[in-house]
Amino acid sequence: MIKKLTLCTISALIMLTAGAAFAAKAEPKPSSAVNTSADLSAEAASRDIQIKNGEWTMLAQLYPVPAISDDISQALTPEHLASWWNVFNDPMMTELILKSLESNRDLAAARARVTEARASLGISQANLLPWLDSTNFWNNERTPVQAGGSGSGTNLYKLGIDASWEIDVFGGQRASVRAQRATLEAQYAALYSTWTSLASEVAMNYISLRTLQERLAIAQYNLSLQQDTVDIQQSKVDSGLSDSLALKQAQYTMEQTRASIPSVESSIEQTMNALAILVGEVPGTLEEKLAAKQPIPKLSGTEFIGIPANAVRQRPDIRQAERQLVAQLARKKSAQADLWPKFYLTGSIGTEAGNWGSLFSGPAKLYSFLPEISWPIFHAGAIRNNIKVQGAKAEQLLAAYEQTVLTAVGEVRDSLSANVKEYERNESLKRGVEAAQTALDIANDKYANGLVDFTNVINAQRSLTGLSEEYVISQGQISTNAVALFKALGGGWQPMEEAEKALAEAAAKQAKK
Repeated sequence: MIKKLTLCTISALIMLTAGAAFAAKAEPKPSSAVNTSADLSAEAASRDIQIKNGEWTMLAQLYPVPAISDDISQALTPEHLASWWNVFNDPMMTELILKSLESNRDLAAARARVTEARASLGISQANLLPWLDSTNFWNNERTPVQAGGSGSGTNLYKLGIDASWEIDVFGGQRASVRAQRATLEAQYAALYSTWTSLASEVAMNYISLRTLQERLAIAQYNLSLQQDTVDIQQSKVDSGLSDSLALKQAQYTMEQTRASIPSVESSIEQTMNALAILVGEVPGTLEEKLAAKQPIPKLSGTEFIGIPANAVRQRPDIRQAERQLVAQLARKKSAQADLWPKFYLTGSIGTEAGNWGSLFSGPAKLYSFLPEISWPIFHAGAIRNNIKVQGAKAEQLLAAYEQTVLTAVGEVRDSLSANVKEYERNESLKRGVEAAQTALDIANDKYANGLVDFTNVINAQRSLTGLSEEYVISQGQISTNAVALFKALGGGWQPMEEAEKALAEAAAKQAKK
């Protein structure tokens, strides 16, 4: 199994780095004087299409991931990854995770950022259409005779509509719309990334809580046994059958165990408070619900410890990095459009009248129509420098995109390796606990028969206490590592179907224009 897992990690590295290499081919190059605007636009559009269609992941899938067993690819379906917490079969953990996805404040802020990005997209789309303004006023004016006027009051009325429209001949406005749409998609991905992190954070804290409670139970049980040993030794001392050395050894062993309990209890309180904050509750409200000790959540089977073939595409942080890069490429194209003329149509229609007639009589009607062409001639290099600025930002985002992919490689490999090694460690600790328990029984028996001194009993007790605690911690770590693997694979989120559908329909309509 370990051999197959190692092959799995190697293939994951190949799959992810192949994607990064493909993305690197799309690296934006600094614009030069020989490039025309059409060349730059075509280049940016090509990169946009490549990234948007996810062609780098198609290339990455040429390197399939070896399965640990025949069931791995079926076990880790997108549905399982979307709600991976169900494989632990712990209703309380599931309840807390679902509550956090409803009430967590960071998630609420992420949803608000999506709303903001959607509204910004609407503003950009509005710029593609004509703007109409209604201009209506009434003016009453009187100029004295001494100032050259008639001395009587005059009225001026106007009703009208003004219109203005920038005809997007060179695509600058459309590029801005594409940038805003990609920004909206990036905000969706950021929301999903928060979703993923939040679910794993709740699960890890919950597993930590159950591990701490198990450690507390073991410490209290050992304290009880050690108290019995102290009582026995005290009786022997009182009856003159033993000296105080064995009693003092038993006492400091007991006090050492007792001293470990407050720190565990403090950690339990801190973990409960952290869980309350994550689920959007006031700290302290979950104590009654979580106070009772429950088993550490465990996977229903090891068949979920693996990597599905298309795992990387599931990660929302990679999707977010993609969309941010696409948005910046569109902004660069919009900046390039500033080199070319802008065409405007402005005009107005209405009616105007004063003391001389009616608003609705024939002579009162007025209109104007003003086509306009604006072409930058000398801006001291500001436009070209802005293009360079936008290109440099695109290069930064491409580097960030590649870094995100590399980070994904590391997280998947780290999580998978940690899972495998912790299983091995847990098996060793289990055997160690069994051996320590047997050693303690033998030491107690021999001490009772006067064959060994009390030091052997004390050492056996310490070994059993330490190994038992390490074994419980290891069990919790196995579950924590599984959660970390699910997070590294991008599990824990589901698309918001209605919003995604609306976004896709809007994009399709815009593409037809």
